[in-house]
Amino acid sequence: MDKLVIQGGTRLEGVVNISGAKNAALPLLCASLLTEETLTLSHLPVLQDIRTLTRILTGMGVTATPVDSNTLSLCAKSITEPVAPYELVKTMRASILVLGPLLARYGEASVSLPGGCAIGLRPVDLHIKALQAMGAEIRIEHGYIHAHIPHASRRLQGAHICFDQVTVTGTENIIMAAALAEGETFIENAAREPEVTDLIHCLQAMGANIEGVGTDRLKITGVTALGGATHRVMPDRIEAGTFMVAAAATRGHVILKGVEPSHMGAIIEKLREASTHIEVNADAHEITVHHEGAIKPVSLRTAPFPAFPTDMQAQFLTLNTLAAGTSTIVETIFENRFMHVQELQRLGARIEVNGNTAIIEGVPTLRGAQVMATDLRASACLVIAGLVAEGTTEIHRVYHLDRGYDRIEAKLNPLGARISREREA
Repeated sequence: MDKLVIQGGTRLEGVVNISGAKNAALPLLCASLLTEETLTLSHLPVLQDIRTLTRILTGMGVTATPVDSNTLSLCAKSITEPVAPYELVKTMRASILVLGPLLARYGEASVSLPGGCAIGLRPVDLHIKALQAMGAEIRIEHGYIHAHIPHASRRLQGAHICFDQVTVTGTENIIMAAALAEGETFIENAAREPEVTDLIHCLQAMGANIEGVGTDRLKITGVTALGGATHRVMPDRIEAGTFMVAAAATRGHVILKGVEPSHMGAIIEKLREASTHIEVNADAHEITVHHEGAIKPVSLRTAPFPAFPTDMQAQFLTLNTLAAGTSTIVETIFENRFMHVQELQRLGARIEVNGNTAIIEGVPTLRGAQVMATDLRASACLVIAGLVAEGTTEIHRVYHLDRGYDRIEAKLNPLGARISREREA
């Protein structure tokens, strides 16, 4: 197991290229199950979750051929084993995304109940209820979701789906399932995240009939078969936001290349509230971040897109620990997403948690200590804290970090960071 050792007190300055989005790449990989033709995905990030999901797909019979380090061609001409096993699924929540495509194309699937970061319940019942409404019979036994289509056509049926709450993976699963269903499927209260839109654009290139892109009401008219396509994964707005906060926290000057500013509105707005200078060049897909002087405290509330993303909450909480004043952060998406607070307190942060609200009183400086990463985004917030803390910070259990960031130390060190990766004793 690895740890990161960070020598703090450095200022970030330079240019960084943003990778493809993990949260877009994972459903796109699963979309390969919908066609017997080849789906080629470029701009894939180099992440543990990508490797894990690729192993799940190849275990089913999908052929995955690397074109280069960031491009993969997938062909699911024949699926020999429509099963996602526990030993792989246990590490990542997004593995549930194979359920809809497998049912839609093969009429059956067995998927282990998924794992991932321990940040909340994130129940899969929304996925199951929607697929049942489309004609699937589903039972849960021995930790597996067993699903099949009982009628002779072996095709899911179009249905009217209204999600009780916004669910990104639920929306993605049902979009993929509906793409090959018989008839029309309407999804109400659909997630509007850019990653959902990226999936839809890829499915449309494969021949799917989807209307209402970018809205919370989608209409999918099923087709009998989808074809192959070539698709470039969208930029990772969370990785970009993480680097933007790191630049602000270190009073740095960083140019981010390969970003999509239209996905970053809430993040840009809150950084500007913190007195960070943000310059956007949408045509060049660049954002410049520059911060001098005091950091103003910024209060925020997480919510589905286009509001402030829950995946940036931890990073902004770290920024607020350095602000000149008091702020509050309200987490509305996940009920257990303040586990990083006690680790930041080890570095000298003053934070009080009351239910789903964190109250942060800024301090002049943080001081290095040994801390433990509790989940993916908590890992990123601890890296930011380590960059600004006096002395040395050791972050343990960084396997969480590697699930969502493409070689983060390799990108931060050229900007002036001093981060080394070491094996745990």
